[in-house]
Amino acid sequence: MEKRPWHSFYPSSVPNKIEIPDISIYHFLERSAEDYPDYEAVVDGDRTLTYRELKTYTRRAAAHLHQLGFRKEDRIALILPNSMEYVIAYYTAQLLGGVVVQVNPMYQKSELAFMFEDSQARWLIGHYDVKQRIDSIPYCKNMAKIYVEGGSFIGEDGLGFSQLLAPIDRELTPTLVHPKKDIAVLQYTGGTTGRSKGAMLTHFNIVANVYQSYTTFNGVFKRPGERVLSISPFFHVYGMNNCMNLSIFGASTIICMRRFEVNHAIDLIKKYQPTFFPGVPTMYIGLLHHPEAAQAGLESIKVCNSGSAPMPVELMKEFEAKTGAVIMEGYGLSEASPVTHRNPIGGVRKPGTIGIPLPNTDSKIVDLDTGTIELEKGEPGELIVKGPQVMKGYWRRPEETASALRDGWLYTGDIATMDEDGYFTIVGRKKELIISGGYNIYPNEVEEILYQHPDVKEVCAFGVPDTYRGEAVKAAVVLREGAFLQEDQLISWCTAMMAKYKVPKSIEFLQQLPKTAVGKLLRRKLVEAEKPK
Repeated sequence: MEKRPWHSFYPSSVPNKIEIPDISIYHFLERSAEDYPDYEAVVDGDRTLTYRELKTYTRRAAAHLHQLGFRKEDRIALILPNSMEYVIAYYTAQLLGGVVVQVNPMYQKSELAFMFEDSQARWLIGHYDVKQRIDSIPYCKNMAKIYVEGGSFIGEDGLGFSQLLAPIDRELTPTLVHPKKDIAVLQYTGGTTGRSKGAMLTHFNIVANVYQSYTTFNGVFKRPGERVLSISPFFHVYGMNNCMNLSIFGASTIICMRRFEVNHAIDLIKKYQPTFFPGVPTMYIGLLHHPEAAQAGLESIKVCNSGSAPMPVELMKEFEAKTGAVIMEGYGLSEASPVTHRNPIGGVRKPGTIGIPLPNTDSKIVDLDTGTIELEKGEPGELIVKGPQVMKGYWRRPEETASALRDGWLYTGDIATMDEDGYFTIVGRKKELIISGGYNIYPNEVEEILYQHPDVKEVCAFGVPDTYRGEAVKAAVVLREGAFLQEDQLISWCTAMMAKYKVPKSIEFLQQLPKTAVGKLLRRKLVEAEKPK
């Protein structure tokens, strides 16, 4: 790769390019269990596993599944919360050369049916809570199903997960994995347009991103001994690699939290004093406004890693001032395993930016019309990236693969700018761009200003149809507890804070904003609600 502006901003110990080993994901567990067998690998409520135990249970489960007929390249759907069982099931699949289909446990019948049929999954490991939904889906009648329910036997229509962990007198035949060719995970995207698509992530894609992330932590992430507060769901690409795979690679302790509930998060922080916290902005908002935040021991966290959604600068400043923790903002997407950019640890940090590309990663800004013209510094256009973490393509979607992957570049669909130092800033999505009276307005620009109002807790800006302007800016706002604010007051405040054409023409006050399971704003839900019926 040719010299890029951001290379000058890498800390001295971080090289422009690193060697990525040609290994499977399972190798992470094998190595950590060999090096640190008695270190705690997983904490899940009152249950714990050492690395020796995690390896033992994973190999037993693999032997049982192989005996039941599981073979290389079989797709296995995991429908589990963050838990000991999730980690075992995930690494079992990787050991056998299977393909993990990541499934949100909150999905309903139609969403599940689509994912199973699209992925052609033959196996399923899920919590017993989902069994009724699974039974109602015709496709699932021919799937091999294993359920987690306190280790009990389920019956003829499924096995109990604990049966996979029982000793077995059977040699496990090694499965030959080709890391650069073999798919490890089908990571379904959020489906912002039409149906979700399965991003095919190979072993090499995921391994590369773990090595890239570990390197950019610049010696702050030690092997072994870190304690990672794992609230971000493992079924989401961000939680999968930043919470689970990076932890197993680093012989760290995974502190499982099944869903974000701020009181429970505070309790876990007090009890386990985590050293790393990969989170999303809504989690930081919840912790920031908790009355016991200052006494929770947040100072134990060396790095708060923020991703999955833009982090408002005002929120970052307030959180850091109140807790003493440092938030390192980055950027990624399912199609890139996921991280491509991060503010450098121990280097120049520019709050409000997504930082600079990781080692082995190239990035540039191109025009929105053709995607072929590289734009000048500071000019907004589509962000495209290239690197070893970029997916193989979309599962059974050749046309969409060809659109997203062009000449080795991944077209992200995000609009960004690059400054003179090579730091990138996300200013919106191509499809979220608001065009009002001929002006281009990026939602993030409006949101950053609104977050500066002392009574605003959360905000989402979007475009709504307008007969005169084509589109008008609207904002959905959640106020801080106890605050009272009227629409005209906030619009008046905005008028003094931003260019007139960016000022929201209407503001709706909500109790909460629509979000995904990982706390990412569902802007499209607000847009769809405004469409004429």
